[in-house]
Amino acid sequence: MSKSAIFKRQPLKAGAISWQLAQTFWVGGLWLLHFVLLPALGEMGLAPLLIEEVAGTLGPLLVGLAAFCAFLQLLVLLQAERWSSLWRDMRGQLLVTILLMAASYFAVHEWMPEAVRWLLFNYLVLALCGLLLVLQPVPGGEGGRARQARH
Repeated sequence: MSKSAIFKRQPLKAGAISWQLAQTFWVGGLWLLHFVLLPALGEMGLAPLLIEEVAGTLGPLLVGLAAFCAFLQLLVLLQAERWSSLWRDMRGQLLVTILLMAASYFAVHEWMPEAVRWLLFNYLVLALCGLLLVLQPVPGGEGGRARQARH
């Protein structure tokens, strides 16, 4: 019986697994709320004020989850990569942007809660950065091994 590529595959490390799990929770949660749940509530015929209340309650919770998970992902990235190469890496730049946008969201939410468009802008930038982060290779995963083998 010959061995195929399936047998050569290395299992993912704990950092890569936690990266993917955290990313699934926060990116999926942001996109699910804004692009699935809120439009579905509108289609069901709920009052617009009730939909705004749901968005106003769940939005900050998901942004907080995004900040926590992005911080966890930043720790995983720091463990997998050198500190000096972190700023040249697209994943590191996206994670720092995510943390800054989450901090900006909470600052505006606290001091200028009537700035709804700015809060929505921050939320959508977080969702877009999360989508871009999903397209990047997992640190310590197979994408990282292939890149290291080439260099």
